[in-house]
Amino acid sequence: MALPRSAFDQYMVPNYAPAAFVPVRGAGSRIWDQEGREYIDFAGGIAVNALGHCHPALVSALTEQAKQLWHVSNVYTNEPALALAQKLVDATFADKVFFCNSGAEANEAALKLARRAAIERFGEQKHKVLSTLNSFHGRTFFTVTVGGQPKYSDGFGPKPQGIAYFEYNNLDSLKALIDDDTACVIIEPIQGEGGVLPASREFLQGVRELCDKHNAFLIFDEVQTGMGRSGSLFAYQEYGVTPDILSSAKSLGGGFPIGAMLTTAEIAKHLVAGTHGTTYGGNPLACAVAGKVFDIVSDPAVLAGVKAKHQRYLAGLEVLNAETAVFAEVRGLGLLIGAVLRDEYAGRAKDILNLATEEGLMVLMAGPNVVRFAPSLVIDDTDIDEGLQRLGKALRRFVA
Repeated sequence: MALPRSAFDQYMVPNYAPAAFVPVRGAGSRIWDQEGREYIDFAGGIAVNALGHCHPALVSALTEQAKQLWHVSNVYTNEPALALAQKLVDATFADKVFFCNSGAEANEAALKLARRAAIERFGEQKHKVLSTLNSFHGRTFFTVTVGGQPKYSDGFGPKPQGIAYFEYNNLDSLKALIDDDTACVIIEPIQGEGGVLPASREFLQGVRELCDKHNAFLIFDEVQTGMGRSGSLFAYQEYGVTPDILSSAKSLGGGFPIGAMLTTAEIAKHLVAGTHGTTYGGNPLACAVAGKVFDIVSDPAVLAGVKAKHQRYLAGLEVLNAETAVFAEVRGLGLLIGAVLRDEYAGRAKDILNLATEEGLMVLMAGPNVVRFAPSLVIDDTDIDEGLQRLGKALRRFVA
């Protein structure tokens, strides 16, 4: 017997406030709940379901691997992990890959590596981590502190030290902080949770130059922007600015939990055996699925499709906004899109989310003032159009 939504309140720790309905089945960019009601999915599991729900190729990859080998731990390696690592190395700046289970773990590994490498090269004083205000890098105590949003990190006691914050897209703000004691600078090429705010090319180029000047590592957090989300395989390729370390997760597994940290051989050598690890990271099931995701998403036709679908969203949102005048700006890259509310509607993104749900559309927020869309990278154009129609109904009710 299926348990209702009320069972969450009875049995689960209350750190989430899930929607009133319980999804039970998905196919492509559609989801059905316990009552059989259908929803179009513009949320994508928060930029995770890169190929939608139950993509046949992913189901096949998971099923075939499940018949062979589930888990052996990192006392051994395995074929799916080796194959996935080779694909990531061949397609990026990186020489080496570390697999884990989530974006937070990928960023934790990136930050630990950067600090360790900096300290081993230059001494104990070179440990400072610089991050942008209003960023998001995960929920471990280290990454949530690096994130620069006190609402997520306050209340847990003394925080990790040596972390300072600068303003996103403000190079002068970084210049005022960075020095020869800086181990690394960590940046999202597009701030996701912070409002779907893309970096300017000049800003990222300037950050790269400052890192080089001060012998600091540049970390790109591509947990949300990576694996085709921007219209390039990784967003750094869209900008033409290469990091020293990169984190990936979310779309990498297409819904199966996996994270990865990518870096160069010269930097990777500072994580010798025993310095970092994970029990489940790189397990055969996750890597088999992620390998298939990679094969599909890296297809130039799929990446071109992401950019075409971006334009379709923008055109549709422009039509809706001409009628309802809800949004001040629509921004983002590829299929990570943020619609910023006008000042008179500030703080009410959740209201639009709730109304959209009532109209059979799943969307996200990126803070209280931005409605976020992060759908499947291969969402059908008909689903985009119908989803925007449902959003239009929600927006008309919102302004009525």
